[in-house]
Amino acid sequence: MLIQYFDKHKLGVSHTASYKEKCHIEKININKWIFFRIFAFRIFIRNLSEGIMKHGFDNNKYLKIQSEHIKDRISKFGNKLYLEFGGKLFDDFHASRVLPGFEPDSKLKMLMQLRDDAEIVMVISARDIEKNKVRGDLGITYDTDVLRLRDEFINRGLSVNSVVIAQFNGQASAVAFRERLERLGINVYYHYLIEGYPTNVDLICSDEGFGRNEYVKTTKPLVVITAPGPGSGKMAVCLSQLYQENKRGIKAGYAKFETFPIWSIALKHPVNVAYEAATADLNDVNMIDPFHLEAYGETAVNYNRDIEIFPVLNAIFEGIYGENPYKSPTDMGVNMAGFCISDDEVCCQASKDEIIRRYYSALCDFAQGKIPESEVNKIALLMKQMKITTDDRRTTVAARQRKEMEGTPAAAIELADGTILTGHTSDLLGPSAALLLNATKHLAGIDHSVKLIPQEIIEPIQNTKTKLLHGHNPRLHTDEVLVALSILSLTDEKCRRALETLPQLDGCQVHATVMLSEVDRKIFKKLGIGLTTDPLQKKPTREK
Repeated sequence: MLIQYFDKHKLGVSHTASYKEKCHIEKININKWIFFRIFAFRIFIRNLSEGIMKHGFDNNKYLKIQSEHIKDRISKFGNKLYLEFGGKLFDDFHASRVLPGFEPDSKLKMLMQLRDDAEIVMVISARDIEKNKVRGDLGITYDTDVLRLRDEFINRGLSVNSVVIAQFNGQASAVAFRERLERLGINVYYHYLIEGYPTNVDLICSDEGFGRNEYVKTTKPLVVITAPGPGSGKMAVCLSQLYQENKRGIKAGYAKFETFPIWSIALKHPVNVAYEAATADLNDVNMIDPFHLEAYGETAVNYNRDIEIFPVLNAIFEGIYGENPYKSPTDMGVNMAGFCISDDEVCCQASKDEIIRRYYSALCDFAQGKIPESEVNKIALLMKQMKITTDDRRTTVAARQRKEMEGTPAAAIELADGTILTGHTSDLLGPSAALLLNATKHLAGIDHSVKLIPQEIIEPIQNTKTKLLHGHNPRLHTDEVLVALSILSLTDEKCRRALETLPQLDGCQVHATVMLSEVDRKIFKKLGIGLTTDPLQKKPTREK
């Protein structure tokens, strides 16, 4: 069987080993065993699903023309280009959601096509080190993420030149971080805080400004400048290097690589509006680039921060070179994603779905006091501009209808073929756990009336949760259901079949009428399921 094949080649388990032998490794490894099987099988399922899941983006074309365009830009600057990489180099799930067919690691794959001519410089702000700034998506500090990203790049065969600590002003924590990196054999450079940056051009373009920074020695034609997150100082590092290179007689160039907004499609195209929804916390606004319109008589889309800073950048370029090679902020970019949209209708629908998803996420964050109401209102306004409502998300309607029918919290899932299934809270299961069982039964061709996990199996788990672990909620979560299924699959053919359908949930959409627990959210994320919830907290449950 295919599962046995992947067990053998991904987990190092013998092809002839029985399921019982596999599960006897250690009880703690059961969860790992399940998810290794899921992810190993996921590629196969994606290939099978291509006839069902509609793509609107030509990823192969993107990899080809994007790398060619960057090579062309390198050649225009005497074979030395500093490329500021905005957004995520890999795990770009926003792009994969609004451009179906775009793979989350597409930008990294594109860069790997240039790896013989490229090296990476990583930037981290001394301020972020001092504040122990944390990545919201990963829950790790920026300094920890620098090491994580460096390892990821090196493991993929990319050359990592060094780390620049930007905006340095003597912070003790930044000094300690530099010493830590140097003990690991990593080259580290300080770029100092410049008073009046970015408007004090005379100081910036002088030996007391950029000239004071430590020069990063590079050897390859393409230098990729990246960082753990926004506000790290990537652009300042690029400009400083241009100043330093120019002093050494090297005419290097600068370019910016950001996927969104896409400059070559309409201002109010749903893909670009979805970017505004994604950056509601930054208050980014997409605009027609006035400099590009004046220079070429053509409309191009950019965002407010780049347009506002362009006159300052123009002055800095003139301070370094005597002239600016670019006539507009759009000119600085190298993004070719807009030319790889193969089905505009699919991308439009996916982007509208993403705007609704962002709206629900903002509602829940606001309900928990994490964000101001203004962020919710901004996304609500974008929804009005797109003429969409939450009812346009089919799972929302289905979940609420089931809630009204049962009088308990409910959840709904839309499968790849458009089938809608629902589940609701019971004495034994929460809505997400019930939904997961219903979905796997449907996909495995098992009758809905079949109880995959008998009540006599669930009740001892509930007793352990409430009586031994003093928990308040006796109902099973999604992870507990999966563990129970994996154990039962040793002797129950139906449970084994249901478990093997999990990879088919990748890309499916779920809505729940209550905010789910962290463990349920993480399980859905690991399964590749897009989740939204109403901004309602579950009522605390106590043992009767």
